[in-house]
Amino acid sequence: MPHHQASGLLVPARAHAFALSLRADTLRVAEAVAGSVPGAKFGLAFCESSGECLVRVEGNDEELRGLAVKNALAIGAGHSFILFLRDCFPINVLNAVKNLQEVCSIYCATANPAEVIIAESPAGRGIMGVIDGAKPKGVEGPDGIAWRTGLLRKFGYKRG
Repeated sequence: MPHHQASGLLVPARAHAFALSLRADTLRVAEAVAGSVPGAKFGLAFCESSGECLVRVEGNDEELRGLAVKNALAIGAGHSFILFLRDCFPINVLNAVKNLQEVCSIYCATANPAEVIIAESPAGRGIMGVIDGAKPKGVEGPDGIAWRTGLLRKFGYKRG
């Protein structure tokens, strides 16, 4: 009988996490990140789902590589990636990663606390979804709109 569980992502300060599902060479994902934002720091771990079922690792930051491995082992779902970023924002690499032919799903791209919902059966483990952040506390007003627009401009997402 399958069972479900949540695995909390350990996202360090000033970092962003992706939870992905795909069948790809880790090098292609690493190249997509490096080509999108030169100088971005990242750690990437991929859970093989056949053969030796090892975790493959790429990246240019030892802390983020170690964190990716720790989270990949905790999630333990075949054909899944975890990618941690620093010195860039997920939106800077999102399209490059999504456009890889092997990418099946991106469950989240966040700096929020997140939980990965896992299902497990005798055949293995799979990611069912991700809980990303808290539930809404109200409706945004004019001051919130001004703050958010200013923040997006600061990041270079909006002009003006």
